[in-house]
Amino acid sequence: MASLLHYLQKALLFIVKYVLSRAILLAVFVGLFLWLAQFGYNFLTYMKTPMITTETPVLVEVKPGMNSDALLRELKAKIPSTDPNFLKIYGRLTGTLSDIKAGEYEITDQMRPADFWMNVIKGRSMQYGFTLVEGWNFKQMRDAMINHPNIVQTIPKDATPDEIMALIGYKGQPYEGYFMPETYLFPRGYTDVELLKRSYESMQQFVNQVWEKRDLDLPIKNQHELLTLASIIEKETGVAHERPEIAGVFVRRLQKGMRLQTDPTVIYGLGDRYRGTIYRSDLQRDTPYNTYTRNGLPPTPIAMPSVAAVYAAANPKEGNSLYFVAKGDGSGEHIFSATLEQHNQAVRNYRARLNNGN
Repeated sequence: MASLLHYLQKALLFIVKYVLSRAILLAVFVGLFLWLAQFGYNFLTYMKTPMITTETPVLVEVKPGMNSDALLRELKAKIPSTDPNFLKIYGRLTGTLSDIKAGEYEITDQMRPADFWMNVIKGRSMQYGFTLVEGWNFKQMRDAMINHPNIVQTIPKDATPDEIMALIGYKGQPYEGYFMPETYLFPRGYTDVELLKRSYESMQQFVNQVWEKRDLDLPIKNQHELLTLASIIEKETGVAHERPEIAGVFVRRLQKGMRLQTDPTVIYGLGDRYRGTIYRSDLQRDTPYNTYTRNGLPPTPIAMPSVAAVYAAANPKEGNSLYFVAKGDGSGEHIFSATLEQHNQAVRNYRARLNNGN
């Protein structure tokens, strides 16, 4: 009997230990499950919650060579509510922890941590803008770039155009009129050399494309002359629909051996001597750019031509006009004439309107 009781006690003890161990194990599993569930909920909630609640954006700079730990410290310093652990976990889960890109990133009140992280790994940094204005010459372009607060200046202010062309990798190449006028977007840290090279190559590619589709009867020999003609058209009118017609006038004059007699080239040739008014003596002063004293096109473009002006130069409007003069009515438009007699009358009308204050 004693032996039976002994075995019953051992069996009961085993059952109790087994049940307790299972209960403990179950409790551990339940606790772990609840913890993981809470952690997952907190993680997902954090990743989907806007990082800031203020309307003022926060800027975070990812410097070249910065790793994820340094970025997370920077982020924590800028936004105390940041949870670096959650962001690091997100980076590991997505396999992007080491894929951050240098740049300046803006965090707005609608941006979630997941959005911010994706911007950083895809390099969607803040972009700054710089506009090269149609009709600017090289000096005006340089002055604007030097004074731009977000372009990193690496070119000496006193560098000559030829020195600048060498710095951007095009030593000995022409510069005036060879940069594409448009608005360029770029990230923080973008240099003047990068921007100039980008603009130069953009114009080269564009002009080559237009040259292939030019009117084959043009009295111009190459892309350089195309740009030169386009720059004159650009400076003669700001009215888009007139550019092909003005191009036609210049092309016909070139074909007939007539001088272009265009004031913008004279002004360019005067350089710093020009003070806002062209005098008869200026028209008589010979320079390589004075199309009143010299035949054909000037030696280089006189400004950065617009896309429309280049297209017009390559495909001028047909017609018989050889002259044009401003209407003088404030529209910026011109009167076109086929004969000198018609032109002289248009000039008289123009002067009369000016004298009448119209």
